[in-house]
Amino acid sequence: MIRRIAAAAAAVLICTVPVLRVSADVPEVSAKAYVLMDAQTGQVVCGNHAEEKRPMASTTKIMTALLTLESGALDMPFTVDSEAIRTEGSSMGLQEGDTVTKRVLCAGMLLPSGNDAANAAAVAVAGNIPAFLEQMNRRAAEIGMTHTCFATPSGLDAEGHGASAHDMALLAREALRNDDFAAICCQQHMRVCFGAPPFLRTLTNTNKLLSMDERVIGVKTGFTDDAGRCLVSAAEQDGRRLICVTLFDPNDWADHQALFDYGFASAMPCTLPLPELPEVPVEGGESDALRVYLREPLTLTAWRGIPPEYTVQILLPPFLTAPVRKGEPVGSVLYRSGQTEIARLPLCAAAEIAQTPQEPPEQNMILRIKRALFKVFFNYPRYTR
Repeated sequence: MIRRIAAAAAAVLICTVPVLRVSADVPEVSAKAYVLMDAQTGQVVCGNHAEEKRPMASTTKIMTALLTLESGALDMPFTVDSEAIRTEGSSMGLQEGDTVTKRVLCAGMLLPSGNDAANAAAVAVAGNIPAFLEQMNRRAAEIGMTHTCFATPSGLDAEGHGASAHDMALLAREALRNDDFAAICCQQHMRVCFGAPPFLRTLTNTNKLLSMDERVIGVKTGFTDDAGRCLVSAAEQDGRRLICVTLFDPNDWADHQALFDYGFASAMPCTLPLPELPEVPVEGGESDALRVYLREPLTLTAWRGIPPEYTVQILLPPFLTAPVRKGEPVGSVLYRSGQTEIARLPLCAAAEIAQTPQEPPEQNMILRIKRALFKVFFNYPRYTR
């Protein structure tokens, strides 16, 4: 019985697929490094030198904006740090003594690519820029960015500062899961309020793809002498989302459109096989075990005919207590790509199980002790029903 219960608590299946093949019909791209990635699963559709660390200019601000948005208190006014805003390059127009909010600073980073906004946000979030850089690199490690080092919040050239195209795609994928980030980076223009005293003004996005291609929903441009033209973009079509990253690309607008055309044309639906599901023990019911079922299989996208890699984890409690209603969610199936959750589908009760007549008080005490022991030794997950 113990072995059966433990197996019901959690099971992981790892599903592998063939290594991605390079096809002759991939568009020619001018970038020194690029990648095209499925935003849902992280599957690479195509790329070249995608793992090579290179300077990535102001696409750095994707991380700076994400950390700022994750820090909270986004609409609380404060005065910008006068030293932080003294920086070269692109600017949102901050002046000493200006009152801003973190949300406005994120708009200033993601639209006109303000280096002043990036530095001001770093100080507002972490107290100083070195402490913020530690947060950036720690968050990069959590995302799985293994060829990345952040040495500046703005993306200005600095010793050691760089990332791979693949890492920047992983970062954009994570950032777009943040609703505030997604809502800002897709705007061609934004009306924001800041200053001393604050007044309304309009910020314009440097990402021309937003007006060139209706599929595009962001994300960020970049340029320095060392990095060249850098661009991270995302596009949606037929319910699918692709992320494209090009580093040192003199023809980035056209290259991104060509890669999106190619990628979406290669998309095919891929229905995943249903996982094998264990029965769940039932306490205090007319039946001592319950079958569970998945209402419908998960459908992902196979790019260029290659199914995505994923893992499956069955999440069920060690036992249920009657009564149980037919169709009631009792657990879930968790699909992951690497460390990222792709989908979580409910597992439902396949039958109705009525409660048996009330047992004597001493039996109820035994049942409560058993439940307490299961919680201690198996630590099964809780579910939102």
